[in-house]
Amino acid sequence: MAYRPKGFGLSAELARKKERKFDPDLASDCAEWIRVVLDDGGYEEEANSINIDVETPADFIKPLKDGIILCKVLNVIKPGSVKKINTSKAAFKIMENIEQFLNGCQNIGVKKLDMFQSVDLYEAQNVPQVVNGIVALGRKAQSLGYDGASLGPTESSINKREFTPEQLRAGQGIIGLQAGSNRGASQAGLNFGKTRAIID
Repeated sequence: MAYRPKGFGLSAELARKKERKFDPDLASDCAEWIRVVLDDGGYEEEANSINIDVETPADFIKPLKDGIILCKVLNVIKPGSVKKINTSKAAFKIMENIEQFLNGCQNIGVKKLDMFQSVDLYEAQNVPQVVNGIVALGRKAQSLGYDGASLGPTESSINKREFTPEQLRAGQGIIGLQAGSNRGASQAGLNFGKTRAIID
């Protein structure tokens, strides 16, 4: 991991803001979900390495930092998403694992805005965003038909409406509530301040 000097001023304030966003309960839920998914996929050893009692960002990041577990989770949800998982401890291989995980998530439909950057995980720069990315993967897993454990709310689906021509014509004669209404409108009682007196 690269040495980063401690920030001062605005950079220190932003770092403190990121630390305050970290929710240990949500991170624990994510860790437990990862553990259950790995267990479903037959990765008992990796599942046992996940600590579900998360109190600090370091507790959450430690088992996920090399990207191997995340790649295996993605392969359980959608088999074949990550073709080759690097087991080397070299920094560039670890970053490659994380990048493959992120690309695999995008390929199954997780929005790029919901995910994190590889440096957020590898150097623990933005742990709350890593947690949000895993929650986004959990949401997407439910909509893909993964029948294992669920994480987060169910993703919304398209509910397209079809109207007949008669229904469309009937709606043209109605003034919507957003346009307002002129019923009962008058200026009665709209006196502000003292009335103006005109004297000859």
